[in-house]
Amino acid sequence: MLQIIIKKVYNDDPEILQQLARDTFYETFSKHNSEEEMQKYLDESFSSEKLLKELNTSDSQFFIAWENENAVGYLKINTGKAQTELHDENSLEIERIYVKSSHHGKKVGQLLYDKALETAYEKGKKYIWLGVWEENQRAVSFYRKNGFVEFDKHIFRLGNDEQIDLMMKKILE
Repeated sequence: MLQIIIKKVYNDDPEILQQLARDTFYETFSKHNSEEEMQKYLDESFSSEKLLKELNTSDSQFFIAWENENAVGYLKINTGKAQTELHDENSLEIERIYVKSSHHGKKVGQLLYDKALETAYEKGKKYIWLGVWEENQRAVSFYRKNGFVEFDKHIFRLGNDEQIDLMMKKILE
């Protein structure tokens, strides 16, 4: 049976997070985007400097899913001013949930989502929101299954390419 442990990431060891972020993003989106756009996005979005800044942002948290000594997925959540758009004190943003393709279908994404939900409840948030690429039907279905509904759309820029993200939220009770 798969034994997954979720651990918070601190700013003392960003290299594992950086490699995991680059690998999972590439696995998820490379077949739908040019190599040039992918590399540009990976270099800009997952640079050491950018990840260290994010790790040192008090309203952001990262968690890694570990199977034994292997990092197999991660979560980034934001509250307050760290949220990418809404900046509502009553909300928590799931900015990223990514899982290595080798672990798709093994409930790793669900465990990471459960960690986000637990954190939202601990912080007394009224809802969780996120943006998900409209073409990523696997992720859209996952969020719908977990009670999220679409409330808006926004542009996500991958390199020079503009893509549509569905904005989804789940009201917490």
